[in-house]
Amino acid sequence: MRTEDQVRDEAKIILGFDDGEANVLQGTGQITTFNQLGFSGNSNKPDGWYLPNDKGEVAIILETKSEKEDLYKKKWETEIQKNIAIVRPKYSKVVGILYNGSDIRVFKNQTEVTGIASTLQNKSYYKRLYSEEKIDKQQIYRLTKQINDTLHTEFGIKNLYHRMIFTACALVAKRYGAILDKNMSFQVMKASILDTLSLHLKEDQRINAKLELLTEVYSEIKMNNPDNPKAISDFIRWISAISECVNSDYWNGEDVMGIFFNEFNRYKKKSESGQVFTPDHITSFIYRLIDVNKDDRVLDAACGSGAFLVKAMCNMIKEAGGVHAQEAIQIKREQLFGIEWDREIYALACANMLIHKDGKTNLEHADSRTKEASEWIKSKGITKVLMNPPFETKYGCLKIVKNVLDSVPQGTKCAFILPDKKLEKNMVDKKYGNKLLKNHTLTTIVKFPENLFFGQGVTTSVFVFIAGHPQNGRDIIGYYIAEDGLETVKNQGRQDIKNRWQEKEDYWIRAIQNGEDEQFHTRQIIHPNEHLSYQMPEKPFEIYEEDFIKTMMDYELFQRGIDAKEFGEGLLQRVMYSSTISAKDDKLTITLKENTL
Repeated sequence: MRTEDQVRDEAKIILGFDDGEANVLQGTGQITTFNQLGFSGNSNKPDGWYLPNDKGEVAIILETKSEKEDLYKKKWETEIQKNIAIVRPKYSKVVGILYNGSDIRVFKNQTEVTGIASTLQNKSYYKRLYSEEKIDKQQIYRLTKQINDTLHTEFGIKNLYHRMIFTACALVAKRYGAILDKNMSFQVMKASILDTLSLHLKEDQRINAKLELLTEVYSEIKMNNPDNPKAISDFIRWISAISECVNSDYWNGEDVMGIFFNEFNRYKKKSESGQVFTPDHITSFIYRLIDVNKDDRVLDAACGSGAFLVKAMCNMIKEAGGVHAQEAIQIKREQLFGIEWDREIYALACANMLIHKDGKTNLEHADSRTKEASEWIKSKGITKVLMNPPFETKYGCLKIVKNVLDSVPQGTKCAFILPDKKLEKNMVDKKYGNKLLKNHTLTTIVKFPENLFFGQGVTTSVFVFIAGHPQNGRDIIGYYIAEDGLETVKNQGRQDIKNRWQEKEDYWIRAIQNGEDEQFHTRQIIHPNEHLSYQMPEKPFEIYEEDFIKTMMDYELFQRGIDAKEFGEGLLQRVMYSSTISAKDDKLTITLKENTL
């Protein structure tokens, strides 16, 4: 067990309280009082302090304990709270840290902070706790729409994916320090972006030579009208504004990139290779559905533009303590894996990951149906799979699913978004539906709202498998999420404009994990030898008196040789134009004239 002195010495180094920063009073010890630090009349002694000369900056107060001490004892919380209170009259932004060498508690002023790094970080990490700002999603929608329209109409880039790749590469270049001046020509701007990409990809290309595809595809993009100074100036200004959001500490994987890709994809919902892009709220739901955590190694073997990987990156980094936590680097570099066969989409996925400064070396340009892809997957130690493979048989949908399940370690949880009846259609010829169950267990089917993939004409479910364990007749549990609360916004697709989804997501995750759907009563047991899809209940047969009378009248007219349609039209004409209609006491009376029928 480390003593308090040992813990304090360790904390000094990790926090960087010994780095000689200018215009700051910082250090650790046991004999320095707050009075000596400039807080008159107070003899309390902090274990560590970071006190900038600029009182508008963040101050940090450290309290250390020996490793055997429980930080959750009330007396230790009271102590750190008291020391924070001493500093607050001079500093409006104070971070208090309780640390015993293994556990840590952090306070912003008097409020404990949750969802941050579970290990002690450098002081810069704690200073950033006061710098987070909300990202304006609507601004990103507006900027992305303006960029898309300008690239299409002003620059004349007709290919949708080329517009997406050009924009993504500009964002990558901006993040890596490319000089993009509003007064430069188009050729200079394009060359600056390419030079920055090439420079920063050199090291990663030694690991993954296929990253060269990104610069190849970018170089192939042609403009019909590049000489447009105003359009260039606007493009650079908009890129700079989006780049600030991408680099925000508040980034959560959807706020920027989800909006960015959603705007472009609304012009082309499905690619030539069958991809259907996954809505952001569904990537979040499936991440939680199969219990992905910060220690997992996540695979998407049909990764498209990288939506699942970006969402996994975001959530895993949050769990690790945020983008500035030490574990964030490892998560980006070593725990996210993707395969994409379409050349341009692969380039787009590379750009997407590059924007977030990593993950790029673990993207493979390959056909996920092949033995080569299988060997690549086997070498990665995958622990969770999140996928939305191309739905059509001609693109090998179920071949991809089978190859992935056969290639990941036994016991791996795998979630695939598929058309509702995709597995069931193959039950008759035994081609894939039943073959999958010989070696893998389908545990859960969650049917999604009918309009989830707006405009696609397909209804989908997520199918959760456990790889390497045969079904052996085990029942499947099914659920149906009929509504997700999203609404269609003109020119912006389906959005959660009324913030309904989070509550729904929380409900369904809890219901599925507990096996209880008390609110909607959609839970059902599915026997795999009968069905491999969620079974929608049949509407009960009901007959009303009016239906009975109509049927009897139709039969009577038939018996008399009278055409029911002609008779009905004639009757309507006489009632409307050859009758007397009167109303009294809310009673309507229709009197037909003689010989009107």
